[in-house]
Amino acid sequence: MGVAIRTAGEDDRELIVRLLDEAFQDDPVSGWVFPGAEYRRTTHHKLMAAFTDVVLADGRIDVTEDGSACALWMSVPAEEPDAGDSGAGDPAGDDGFARTRQDVDPDNERVELIGRLTADIHPSGRAHEYLWMIGVAPGRQGEGLGTALIGSVLDRCDREGRAAYLEASNERSRRLYERLGFEAAGQPLSLPDGPSMWPMWREPRSTATGSPALPEG
Repeated sequence: MGVAIRTAGEDDRELIVRLLDEAFQDDPVSGWVFPGAEYRRTTHHKLMAAFTDVVLADGRIDVTEDGSACALWMSVPAEEPDAGDSGAGDPAGDDGFARTRQDVDPDNERVELIGRLTADIHPSGRAHEYLWMIGVAPGRQGEGLGTALIGSVLDRCDREGRAAYLEASNERSRRLYERLGFEAAGQPLSLPDGPSMWPMWREPRSTATGSPALPEG
């Protein structure tokens, strides 16, 4: 049975923020940005809200019809690297990282740092779809919802000859993304005193193939 998917709108903002907050509470990178379970429970949702607002404004959020899973995508154009460009992870401009920190948690430098570090490793010079985040409600993981969400975009990438990019936040997700055709795009990003992230690039496939189960964070 297929998974019904639609494009989220402004009316879905609270749903998306809540879904991402729940899905990433135990993620290693979220734990690094917001160390401590209680701190994370009370603050993490603010960063998810900031991400949601950026993608609602400048990208696209796909959500399952029942609201149990969502994927945040940004279309990144082909352009030459520019020293003044702050990267695809900061579409609001060069000071967007600092503004995000002020809006989310002014005393937490890691809120700003995570954006700068991921922007620094983001590929440039070729158009691609950027999977910023994909989240599945904890009680619904393992049902193939994440696979359906990302698969619909990867199928379009294959038809249009367009690449895709993401950063895997743990070893398990990295291995599963590899099964979807993603490959390492440079060295892992080692967060200071924290976990690693793996930049991954996927070339379009010339023929359709079945998609294995996707990691659902």
